[in-house]
Amino acid sequence: MKVSLHVSVAIALIVGMGLCAQLDAQMQGATVSATTVTEQPAAAPPKADVSVRNAPVGTRDVATNPDEVYATNRKALEQRAGKDAAKLLLRSAPSEALIYIDGTPVGRAPLLLIVPPGKYKVEMRGPREGVAERLVGLLPNETQQVALTLVLKYPGKISVR
Repeated sequence: MKVSLHVSVAIALIVGMGLCAQLDAQMQGATVSATTVTEQPAAAPPKADVSVRNAPVGTRDVATNPDEVYATNRKALEQRAGKDAAKLLLRSAPSEALIYIDGTPVGRAPLLLIVPPGKYKVEMRGPREGVAERLVGLLPNETQQVALTLVLKYPGKISVR
């Protein structure tokens, strides 16, 4: 009697483990039959969508490398500079803010740009949702420094009076 009870418990445990393995395999996308479990290849995870807003036509896909896109956008701006090019030195507090010139990302602060004379909307965005912007006018052969302090969009504290 004791032996058959132990055998029954052992069989119940083995069957229970088999059911657990079957459920686990089904949850992972495998096909389960009465005797075998075959793995099916898992679908590739979706690629991260790292998009750049307002990127000009002709820039490379930012998913490959954002720094390459910034360099491409900078080169396009600098190629239009011509012989009367102006220099724009951009700094942010805190540093490492992403810089946009007229809505196009060109790199991280601090950054020296050689641009054609004219008016530009300079926008900087920090890693913690800090933003700053300024309209900058440059004359031919002028060098201008712009230092912007990033301000948080959303306050860290709210006080009620």
